[in-house]
Amino acid sequence: MLDFTLPAALEAHEPPSRRDDVRLLAATRTGVTHHAFTDLPDLLRPGDLLVVNTSATLPAAVRLDRLAVHFSGPVPSDPGCWLVELRRRTGRASEPYAGGCPGEWFPLPGGATLTLVDRYTPRLWRARLDTDVEPYLRRHGVPIRYGYVRHDQPAAAYQTVFAEAVAREDGPGSAEMPSAGRPFTADLVTRLVARGVLLAPLTLHTGVASPEKDEPPYPERYEIPATTAALLNHVRWEGGRVIAVGTTVVRALESAVTREGLVRPSNGWTSHVVTPEEGVRVVDGLLTGLHEPRSSHLRLLTAIAGEDLLERVYTEALAGGYRWHEFGDVNLLLP
Repeated sequence: MLDFTLPAALEAHEPPSRRDDVRLLAATRTGVTHHAFTDLPDLLRPGDLLVVNTSATLPAAVRLDRLAVHFSGPVPSDPGCWLVELRRRTGRASEPYAGGCPGEWFPLPGGATLTLVDRYTPRLWRARLDTDVEPYLRRHGVPIRYGYVRHDQPAAAYQTVFAEAVAREDGPGSAEMPSAGRPFTADLVTRLVARGVLLAPLTLHTGVASPEKDEPPYPERYEIPATTAALLNHVRWEGGRVIAVGTTVVRALESAVTREGLVRPSNGWTSHVVTPEEGVRVVDGLLTGLHEPRSSHLRLLTAIAGEDLLERVYTEALAGGYRWHEFGDVNLLLP
């Protein structure tokens, strides 16, 4: 797995003044080139298909005096049970909290009570809240913020233009932003469509992905509409490229492929993990952020780009001063 040291100076501490004011590192088999994100339409071909995640970002963190609770997502096998991460508050940031025991309960703002059931992983708990979680979070939660983001940001900073177009106030969402879609603006989408680039939506509600722990994904809710599946299969038949906007899109699409290589309309839960050994069957390219050293996401990127090209990309990104994390720069892989 790709390993490197990420200097603190390359962490994006706040959103850019404009969503699309980020850099884009494009990689193909013939080389790596440097661009502004607004150059994206010029890097794609008419007939290419961008598949985007329309999941909204929940205000999934609830802060107590000394702890914070990060709500990751519901447990599919146990209705009413959620995966949560407990974190100790340390000034502006938080760090993993190793305490807690089954049956322990915590009073939360608004008179709610969270009860721990049992550990799911070393950092995640199964837990129950004595009220409906998503409406509660919209009243009492704030967006999850890790230490590299120095100040709280408004909830709108954690929504993509695709989520804003379809989100319902009472609907489900992601614990953390599907951040590959964040730099898109309505103007850029218009330019892509004018060039002949197609866009299609799907939804995958992602859970917490703490930078301290790089764990394999757990079950997450997803939906691929029939219109998206039909368009994707048509594009592939006509020889166009399918480019996922974010690793969440790759996971959803690769969860819904038939033996014949067609994407089927589907919804439910996926535990699919994309690995270099298995590879990808549907996705030809990926637009994504820059990921943590030794992250499980890097295995997914290796499945698309291969080890040599990915290593070159990250060497260039480090040397070129690209910025990491959800408010940082992006990488276009078109191997």
